[in-house]
Amino acid sequence: MADNNDAYRDTVRNLSDRIVAAQKPIRILDAIKWDASVKQAFFASGCRQQPAVDAAYYRDRPLGFDVEELGHELHAIERDIVRQLGQFNPVGKMMGRMCREYQMAIRMLQARGTPAFSDLSQQLYGAASDAFHAGDPSIADLGAMLAETLGNIDRESDLSAEPREIPAEEAVRMLQQRLSAAFAEADSSVRVFLDDGIVADAAAGADYLKIRDDARFRNRDIRMLEVHEGWVHLGTTLNGQDQPVCTFLSKGPPSATVTQEGLAILMEIIAFTSYPERLRKLGNRIRAVSMAEQGATFLDVFGFFREQGLSDDESFNHASRVFRGSGPTYGPFTKDLSYSKGFIMVYNFIQLAVRHGRLDRVPLLFCGKVTLEDIPVLAHLVEEGLVNPPRFLPPQFSDLSALAAWMAYSGFLNRLSLDRIEADYAHLV
Repeated sequence: MADNNDAYRDTVRNLSDRIVAAQKPIRILDAIKWDASVKQAFFASGCRQQPAVDAAYYRDRPLGFDVEELGHELHAIERDIVRQLGQFNPVGKMMGRMCREYQMAIRMLQARGTPAFSDLSQQLYGAASDAFHAGDPSIADLGAMLAETLGNIDRESDLSAEPREIPAEEAVRMLQQRLSAAFAEADSSVRVFLDDGIVADAAAGADYLKIRDDARFRNRDIRMLEVHEGWVHLGTTLNGQDQPVCTFLSKGPPSATVTQEGLAILMEIIAFTSYPERLRKLGNRIRAVSMAEQGATFLDVFGFFREQGLSDDESFNHASRVFRGSGPTYGPFTKDLSYSKGFIMVYNFIQLAVRHGRLDRVPLLFCGKVTLEDIPVLAHLVEEGLVNPPRFLPPQFSDLSALAAWMAYSGFLNRLSLDRIEADYAHLV
């Protein structure tokens, strides 16, 4: 019996390692980014001409791998999964889905600079018009609601913006100190360093966090990066790398992006590190993607961000996130929906887990780059010893008492009519 179990573990590990190796050259964000010349030409035109990004632009920027060869390899792995594990094996189904997602990601990258890119992006990451559940509001509705609520806060509240006075060098020092302490018990080493080649203020890798060398930060930004990039993105990567058999959990296909970004936003909320300006950025990303889905061009979206009070430089950077990989008139790259879409999905999952007394399922979100639909299988794999429980968990998930108490109340609060409450409490506010 032991020999059979060892053979099974070896088979799963071999197939898993093949997936990890095959997906290595697929770097979606690197493959679709715009170089500095696009921005320079746009500002040289007085911000009046669409960026010169099309299929020809991307043909001059090769993917770095043979599309047909890699697609064939992923298909071969998928076939071997069925041959060696069977059609209905749970971990085999997880790995097979990953192979298919990576094949779709390759097709999306093949379509860079064409309308097909946006269509495939919506299949992988979702669309702003998607509803969360039958009859419920859509992701676009969430963006509109955030805009209305945050607008009311701006008009009626005095939440003065904290100046960005912390230089990148100091941010590196602060984050290195905090993340080294956070991961000390997990026996994991995390590096934080400056980088001049990223568009975002920060970006997490396998065991590192890069900080853009000319960025400036506030204390709340440092705390948010510690939680979002550190506790979640680095934490789930390190936990995935700790897996002895299911090594594929160290890498995430697009479906895992939705869960991981949603988990990161949830962590910001429950760790009290988020703030209205942060939510406004997320909400405006939804609104911009929704505009592009409905036919808005890069110039339209650039103008939208200008109207939100952003500088021309910031407006270009935000608009380029929406159209990267596509073209200025070809529809959006919809990954930026992952943050808010994933937050709602992860929140709903945790609320139901609390309601049904399955708190043991919640920490599984940190086993690696997982998706929500994998949770039941992961629970079984942990029992079998094929998956290690997460070595690193943020404080809010290592002791679920406070989170469970909050969710127990929120389940009831969600049943109350906000319209009726607003009418009854109008005299109080």
